[in-house]
Amino acid sequence: MDDLNSIDLDEPGFIDLLSKLVGESEWLQNSPPQGLIPQEDKASNHVMELLEPYTIQNGGLLEMERISYVEGRGNLIIKMPGNTDKVCSFVGSHLDVVPADQKNWDRNPFQLVQEGDLLYGRGTTDCLGHVALLTQFLLYLAKRNKMLDVTIYVVFIANEENSSFHGVGVDQLAKEGHLDHLKNGPLFWIDSADSQPCMGTCGMLQWRLEVEGKLFHSGLPHKGINSIEMANDAVNYIQSSFYRDFPRTPEEDIYNFVTCSTMKPTQIKCTPGSLNQLPPITIVEGDIRLCPFYDVADVRVAVDKYIDEINNDPTVIYTKTMNHGPHSKYVLSEENGGNKGKVTLKWTFPGENGIACNIDSIGFAALKKATEEVLGKVVPYSIGGSLPLVSDLQAQGFDVMIAGYGFSSKYHADNESVSVDCMRQAMKILGKVVATVNQG
Repeated sequence: MDDLNSIDLDEPGFIDLLSKLVGESEWLQNSPPQGLIPQEDKASNHVMELLEPYTIQNGGLLEMERISYVEGRGNLIIKMPGNTDKVCSFVGSHLDVVPADQKNWDRNPFQLVQEGDLLYGRGTTDCLGHVALLTQFLLYLAKRNKMLDVTIYVVFIANEENSSFHGVGVDQLAKEGHLDHLKNGPLFWIDSADSQPCMGTCGMLQWRLEVEGKLFHSGLPHKGINSIEMANDAVNYIQSSFYRDFPRTPEEDIYNFVTCSTMKPTQIKCTPGSLNQLPPITIVEGDIRLCPFYDVADVRVAVDKYIDEINNDPTVIYTKTMNHGPHSKYVLSEENGGNKGKVTLKWTFPGENGIACNIDSIGFAALKKATEEVLGKVVPYSIGGSLPLVSDLQAQGFDVMIAGYGFSSKYHADNESVSVDCMRQAMKILGKVVATVNQG
């Protein structure tokens, strides 16, 4: 396995392939509200053309299968067979990209531009750079033309950048059993960044809170219910209850989560009107980022309970430190109409759980060892953000690890770029990971 421990990136080959992939990125943009439906086959065609000479049909070892559930939007499964039923798989590098607004870029986002060590273009980090990297790794194994003990799978997926589509990408592949054989070993989800092992991600929910008060002249505040003030106090009550019921766990320290689970408002608006009116409706929207040691279903139940508590008795959100003045009430006296304020919460995204990777897995040990040997240090981390799909795979019995190369600051960014040096290091890490799993 000595050669696997010392792989060098074919830089001209990598850059040439990435140039072709980025050249297709205008047609890989995934944003249905903008009318952008990706055609992932335009990217995978280049991968297949490069690997075709090394397939079993042409006397090589590689097996390729494109599986499509929507025309032009295929998933590509590539197999390098081994001598045993042990498996090492690399999944998650996706063929779609987020949109690029050309007016915000200093360069053409749909053309690869090299400036020193950096390669600019949409998808260079997320995730076409990873597609090119793994293709070059497969090409190395194919040219080496020696079977390992472990079978290698690489799965390039469609539709990672849009959760509103279902039955297009890896979710459908797993549902139909196309990935079942990947349970025989570690599955490395290659769609992260910063070159260090990612141990965990947070789950995510999104919510919309509508607060109904009572319109009245601001000169008579005791006769109305100010929905802005009630929204502030309702959100405070809900947040306080959330942090009480979902505190930081000891496992979060083990997994190096910087932040605990959070619930926060991020947008607010009210009924338009004049400045001398109490607004009758205020809408607050926000999200929850949930550490993987809690379940989103439990959060929905808990938050719905907080809403019921407020509606049953709006005075529960009154506090000793209320500073809206003595005439702000959310339950009016009978002589002022007897109105009660009301809150309604809708889950605009019902949620997906985060993931805590199995840090006792041979896959995690292999990734740590390889990273330290190549970079000189290993600093596993967890993120407060979320990655779609990975927790579902883990729940189905896959031993999911997370890694990625390039810089997280470049994800979804204008002037997205990737470092060639990062990809040199990544190629060496991949080789060492496979060598360790092969021997394990």
